[in-house]
Amino acid sequence: MNVDQSEIAKFSALAHRWWDPNSEFKPLHAINPLRLNWIKSFVDLEGKKVLDVGCGGGILAESIAQSGAHTCGIDLSEKALKVAELHALEVGATLLYRAISAEALAEEEPEQYDVVTCMEMLEHVPDPSSVVRACAKLCKPGGTLFFSTLNRSPKSYLFAIIGAEYVLRLLPKGTHEYAKFIKPSELVGFTRQAGLEMIAMKGMSYNPLTQVYSLGDDVDVNYMIAVSK
Repeated sequence: MNVDQSEIAKFSALAHRWWDPNSEFKPLHAINPLRLNWIKSFVDLEGKKVLDVGCGGGILAESIAQSGAHTCGIDLSEKALKVAELHALEVGATLLYRAISAEALAEEEPEQYDVVTCMEMLEHVPDPSSVVRACAKLCKPGGTLFFSTLNRSPKSYLFAIIGAEYVLRLLPKGTHEYAKFIKPSELVGFTRQAGLEMIAMKGMSYNPLTQVYSLGDDVDVNYMIAVSK
């Protein structure tokens, strides 16, 4: 199975803090509107069937559901999913969460989703290309997929690990492993091998002085891609 148990344990231990906007997950809360709006610039989510792969505590999945989509979030951390389900109940959001891998769900539900998102998850699995293939299989022909991850560059090492984990302490130490970061050329390669077509790429930057995240053309650290099937 394409899973790193130490990664699951790491995020499970923090599960109760997913929805605390001042916790280790503060960056996820900050970038969520940027991500959501970028997705919406390509797809009208109203009435669409959407799958969020590696949904964690449900920050993105819940906002997709609240945008009118029939949403399913999947993750392998049972604790994170429990937190996601509880938060959805609290705010009255309607969506489904399942503890299943993308690969297993692709066998169960091939070509069932209009939109598939997989954000900040590929750098936490042993074989990211396998997840990309599974996402492609889950998506309907003509559908759209969105992936985000961290570039393997000197700048990302400086910003995402040294800066975010050690200096600014935006993230717990050990959140990321530099060797698992994925260059844009590699991710685009995975999507091509899975029969997907590139639509767009967008970078995400953080200004430590203003504490504001913004989208732009700099893909040296965080970046997202949109592809079609």
